[in-house]
Amino acid sequence: MEPRPEQIDVLAPNLKRRLSGVTATVVRLIPVQNKRLGVWATGPGLPPGVPHVPLVRAATLPGGPRVWHARRNTEMVLGLILRNVLRRDLRLLFTSAAQRRHTRFTRWLIERMDAVVATSPQAAAYLERPAEVVMHGVDTEAFRPAPDKASLRNELELEPGTWVGCFGRVRHQKGTDVLVEAMLRLMPDRPDLRCLIVGRPDDTAFREELQRKVAAAGLAGRLRWVAHLPWDALTRHYAAMDVYAAPQRWEGFGLTPLEAMASGVPVVATTVGAFPALVRDGETGRLVPPDDPEAFTDAMRALVDTPEERLQMARAARAHVEARFGIEREAEALIAVYRRLLGR
Repeated sequence: MEPRPEQIDVLAPNLKRRLSGVTATVVRLIPVQNKRLGVWATGPGLPPGVPHVPLVRAATLPGGPRVWHARRNTEMVLGLILRNVLRRDLRLLFTSAAQRRHTRFTRWLIERMDAVVATSPQAAAYLERPAEVVMHGVDTEAFRPAPDKASLRNELELEPGTWVGCFGRVRHQKGTDVLVEAMLRLMPDRPDLRCLIVGRPDDTAFREELQRKVAAAGLAGRLRWVAHLPWDALTRHYAAMDVYAAPQRWEGFGLTPLEAMASGVPVVATTVGAFPALVRDGETGRLVPPDDPEAFTDAMRALVDTPEERLQMARAARAHVEARFGIEREAEALIAVYRRLLGR
């Protein structure tokens, strides 16, 4: 049942059909926020169960004020059209995750927002106006350690052994080739080592070249590629891993290490995006420079070869996320911003 206009305080547009990190943020946050305030998603590409109003209705709602919470340039543009052309009573909010200088057009859009949120101190440093830092959180009920990892793997049809996981887009920016290079170096001397890479390729030729390298090394049966997993299956596969790999060359924020740590899985990550603020080097995982296959291999080796240390890190990782990065913290911090914009 769609809400009445007076029940809609905040509209969170998602103007992209394909799954992305931004879409995942909307999908995670809205159900939590909607229990505390009238926060509704709008736009295409959202799964069932997310509190949602059709985009046409969102654009024609009477009354107000309401917050329009944009996370992409297209969503800022639409918010400006709704406010300045269609005269909707909107307060425009933008969340910035980028850790680079924005284009002139993006800067122009950001200047016209009523408020700005940054997902990390690093992202805030690239903005030319004040911004409140609200770091992403993770649903620690959805992402949690498996009571019996061996049984879970059996259910998921994952062979016994030591599993390394990497979930997200398959592309050069994400460093998928760095992980594959590490596996090619480590797997020959470790017959129980296996790897699961989940994600659609942005560059099919890039993935195919990596698959050829793996096949040429005779390791195709131990490095598994999966294009997509449904949400409930994805959370279970996180919990089935022993080590999570985040080999990115560049990242805006990077939520997957949090999801892995919440699942009781230590992380080997590069020092890009928010990873240095998320992963405690030597305690919940390892941090290495980006685009350095040698360093990434060494860090991966250190965790793969020391199951006792890995178990200690797994426990520390779960406790770290529970204490500092629960999704409820993110939801409450954003709701406080919404209330200020609404004058409540």
